[in-house]
Amino acid sequence: MRVFKFGGASVKDAEAVKNLVSVLKETGHENTILVVSAMGKTTNAMEAIVNAYFDDKEQIKSNIQESIDYHNSILINLFDNEQHPIFEKVKALFDEVLGFLAWNKSPKYNFVYDQVVGYGELISTTIISAYLNEIGIENNWLDVRDFIKTDNSYRDVSVNWEKTQQKVSAGIDQKKLNITQGFLGSDDNNFTTTLGREGSDYSAAILAYCLNANSVTIWKDVPGVLNADPRYFKETQLLNNISYREAIELAFYGASVIHPKTLQPLQQKEIPLHVKSFMNPKNPGTTVGKGVGIEPEVPCFIVKKDQVLMKLSSLDFSFIVEDSISELFKLFHEYKMKVDLIQNSAISFSVCVDNRFGRLNELLPLLKGRFKVVHYEGVSLYTIRHFTDKAIDSLQNGRQVLLEQRGTETVQLVVK
Repeated sequence: MRVFKFGGASVKDAEAVKNLVSVLKETGHENTILVVSAMGKTTNAMEAIVNAYFDDKEQIKSNIQESIDYHNSILINLFDNEQHPIFEKVKALFDEVLGFLAWNKSPKYNFVYDQVVGYGELISTTIISAYLNEIGIENNWLDVRDFIKTDNSYRDVSVNWEKTQQKVSAGIDQKKLNITQGFLGSDDNNFTTTLGREGSDYSAAILAYCLNANSVTIWKDVPGVLNADPRYFKETQLLNNISYREAIELAFYGASVIHPKTLQPLQQKEIPLHVKSFMNPKNPGTTVGKGVGIEPEVPCFIVKKDQVLMKLSSLDFSFIVEDSISELFKLFHEYKMKVDLIQNSAISFSVCVDNRFGRLNELLPLLKGRFKVVHYEGVSLYTIRHFTDKAIDSLQNGRQVLLEQRGTETVQLVVK
């Protein structure tokens, strides 16, 4: 049993969907489950619908129509007959979105977000399943919400592994080609939940774990795992092999190729993860598995943009120790601040956080009530694994370094 995950870029238009078919023909598609993301930038489009629901309801229908038009253009280029049932199926899914927004009474953004945004995946997999059947590749469409069960912490759920294992073992026929959605699950009341942005990789790992799969392959628009993001760094190198431990370290620091939660279930059962190019499926790409370090061993650069650096110091020169630090982390958790870096001395505490839920302005007054606070918004956090002096110099060149922290294998710099 293999699990293939295809992201949004790999199914962004009709030609991309046809290329997915080419990948399946090249690699074979027996005993395979496809985990597929929303098409192109659909998740962004669905988020715009949610925002319109809360901020400007008159925009809802036009926002939905834009997404309908985008998907219809893909359908027209995939199916010769515009009377094909798939057109009505896709329309029905968009009608479900409008229906939910019409009857919903919940004022909670995160709940509404999960009920709406997940339709991107439901629509993409419905289209691709129909197209595969149309060209003679029989497949079984699955609603992943029937299998991955979670709590109800909408937008940031935890998986109920016991229930998920039971559902997967009982409900998925491993002898067929199956296609299902990434990113989604459901709670005990069968409301849709999401696993976090870019959570489709995690979905693939969850299913692989429960199915005892032989491997997971993530198909990307890059040749594999690179030592740096080519959008921000020049002269990147392909990493041929990475150990689970090294990959988890890279993911923890923010490497975007692999979702941070993806690797843990795979490591538990030693299921290898392959990251390959959907444009060159014959190329070996990168293998993440049991082993030592990385090959080749080169500095690996990771950047997190638009972070917040806060420097806290005690108002009365008292020590910042366990009770103060415990209270700080409780606040960071409560206000959903992801802590990426900490550094402390006797009377000061510096922390770099990701203000991904936009609650910094709520948190700052609470902190200023107990500490002297200096904060910098819009900073970048650079991490270098297996650093060299040359690698550090390349980042410091022309930038103001606000904080530096070094370990034996890793250096982190917060810069403006």
